[in-house]
Amino acid sequence: MPRVSLNALRAFEATARLHSFSAAADELCVTHGAISRHIRSLEEQLGVLLLLRNAHATDPTPEGLRLAEGLTRAFNLIQASVDQLQPGPLTLSCSSSIMMYWLLPRLTKLHKKHPSLELSFNTSYGEVDFSRDNISVAIRTNAIKPAKGIEPIYLVDEYIGVVCSPEYMRSTRIAKPGDLERARLLTTNTRPAAWSNWFEASGNALANPPVIAESFDHFYLLIQAAKCGLGMAAVPRMLVRDELDSAGLVAPFGFVPGPRQLVLWVAPHVETHPQTIALVEWLRDELRETESNGK
Repeated sequence: MPRVSLNALRAFEATARLHSFSAAADELCVTHGAISRHIRSLEEQLGVLLLLRNAHATDPTPEGLRLAEGLTRAFNLIQASVDQLQPGPLTLSCSSSIMMYWLLPRLTKLHKKHPSLELSFNTSYGEVDFSRDNISVAIRTNAIKPAKGIEPIYLVDEYIGVVCSPEYMRSTRIAKPGDLERARLLTTNTRPAAWSNWFEASGNALANPPVIAESFDHFYLLIQAAKCGLGMAAVPRMLVRDELDSAGLVAPFGFVPGPRQLVLWVAPHVETHPQTIALVEWLRDELRETESNGK
């Protein structure tokens, strides 16, 4: 069989991934007709129907899906190999809440210490495909499964505690953990077990724990709700340090080590670069300076 055209393979992979001839043409900077000709030629050469075409979508056949998955991995590996030789700006991934409440307030410190460090950001909190997502370093908890071959770098134990607005604490007369039975408990959809984690870690299990009154999509919404006096929230301390310092929130029972740890994942193709090493060391030192004890 003659050697398969690389351009045809790229055209097919993009079309299968994007489910659109037009989107593939835009991504590869060619015409819709060129994409169609490449794929038709590839199907004729392989003797297999690769795409199902209809008026609303373009979907790969089972054979096409297998080929597309292999090609996506191969093209990602090629790109990662190129990035290893000529890396661009590092991309740091973390949750929106960590970005908002911990990282952004400290970026000036990072820029002062490493003024030449080029950094872009990705806000996510789940699993990572470093090649596909173009991520260099990710802050995660050890509850999330790392990609194959990634050895997590331990940072700190995550401290958790109960917070609310000063006015809510006064009006609800919260003085001891038992008073939570009459409080309005708030939680987040990204960590629905936060309250049970805190009750267990703090040794303050209640005979009649109250039901969750309201749940929010993200920690940053949960924290804002607590600031507005809507109830009490169980949250990681790193997300509320500045709010506690400014008295926007209070933590009547302090903080205790929770069941999770913060870890770093580093993309293998950039782990030895000086900028990556500098970023990892700064994140590790900064987190350990602020989060290594329960104060």
